[in-house]
Amino acid sequence: MSQILHNFFKKETQKRLKRQTYKYLHGESVSDYRVAKFWYEWRISVIRNVKDWILISIGVFSAAFGLKGFLLPNDFIDGGAVGIALLSVVLTDWPLWLLLIVVNTPFILLGIKTMGRKFALKTALAIGLLALVAALVSFPLVTHEKLLVSVFGGFFLGAGIGMAVRGGAVIDGTEILALALSKRVGLTMGDVIFGLNILIFSAAAYLLTVETAMYSLLAYMAAAKTVDFVVEGVEEYIGVTIISPKFQEIKLRIVEQMGRGVTVFAGKKGVGRSGAKDDPQILFTVITRLEIGRLNAEIDKIDPNAFVVMHSIKDMRGGMIKRRPLH
Repeated sequence: MSQILHNFFKKETQKRLKRQTYKYLHGESVSDYRVAKFWYEWRISVIRNVKDWILISIGVFSAAFGLKGFLLPNDFIDGGAVGIALLSVVLTDWPLWLLLIVVNTPFILLGIKTMGRKFALKTALAIGLLALVAALVSFPLVTHEKLLVSVFGGFFLGAGIGMAVRGGAVIDGTEILALALSKRVGLTMGDVIFGLNILIFSAAAYLLTVETAMYSLLAYMAAAKTVDFVVEGVEEYIGVTIISPKFQEIKLRIVEQMGRGVTVFAGKKGVGRSGAKDDPQILFTVITRLEIGRLNAEIDKIDPNAFVVMHSIKDMRGGMIKRRPLH
């Protein structure tokens, strides 16, 4: 009995404390529902921030290992702001940690206007953490083999950049510049980044050697592919749109046989020669790349003339896609 009373008073005390804290922060007295909602959203926000900084921290150490364990000891560079910093280290006596801050500072200031203060602050802290790790943590020199340095140095650097992106920050400020220029000059971010890297590697070929520039370009390519792999995920998702008068049968087959969710949209008939009198019902589902053949086979069993459109999806969350397919 005493334990029950103890738990009851403990819960009531927690509720009262939360209510008083909410009233102090917002200057108003509200219902228990709004108090509970506020603390629930606050808890979700804290958990999200903790996850983000875990990812950013892992990314920072991975990038620092790629820089100090592979690229920097062999006078190799990379693309972007990190590449500018590495090239400056080779040509001057300035330390890497200081150049990472100096080179990225203009991009961070630009990010305040293009991405907002919150993103810029998070990026500044991530770059500052990278500079701190580069200054204080010693990493072993792994190899002098140029091909291995290019591949694995680019891999660890790209993995670090990708993990930071998943955490909501960047540790290479040229992406901010690319976003700002793409809005003003009408080019894509890929075009801007490609142009900037041409200048960086051309400078490396002129100031260092052509061979070093070529190996550095290989490191950049390894880093870029690793970033895509980390950010977009291991699995490649495919969005499938299906239009067929036998949509009910196809929907049941996808749900029951493949174990995937399906969304049904009410369509409106446009110009065409299908001869259908009724407005079409549109099915949309998401599958993995490995399930394309099976889905096409299931559709062909019901309606070989169904109109099917497929497109790649970079990433997704929720729904039934993560569940194990039915057999």
